[in-house]
Amino acid sequence: MDQSTAVLRGLNVLVVDDDPDARDLVEFILVRHGAQVHTAASAAEALEALSQSTPDVLVSDIGMPEEDGYSLIRKVRAREASRGGRIPALALTAYGRAEDRQRALAAGFHTHLAKPAHPEELAWVVAGLSHGQP
Repeated sequence: MDQSTAVLRGLNVLVVDDDPDARDLVEFILVRHGAQVHTAASAAEALEALSQSTPDVLVSDIGMPEEDGYSLIRKVRAREASRGGRIPALALTAYGRAEDRQRALAAGFHTHLAKPAHPEELAWVVAGLSHGQP
């Protein structure tokens, strides 16, 4: 693994997306860059995973059935810090308009990235979040 592929070495990332292909692609990209990745297919699965352990970064889709990413991040932010309430979070979504970005930030995400994201950009954004840089 060279330096460019090790940018996420040691990071534990939770990826939430209802689309299995999108979820697998994000997982592949992040693992390729050195992260340990856990996945969830829904907001409910993500909340269950967060009850088990707190990852370093949360990457979530917005448009999911039953419960969307906005609802998920609001529930995450309502948690105590020791239970993941302050986890750095990226909204990775097909909703790419400026107002979509503002809505994601207002809901509690630290940053927003439109799909399809370039693999290197995704890795660097996740790395930045893990270091407190939105």
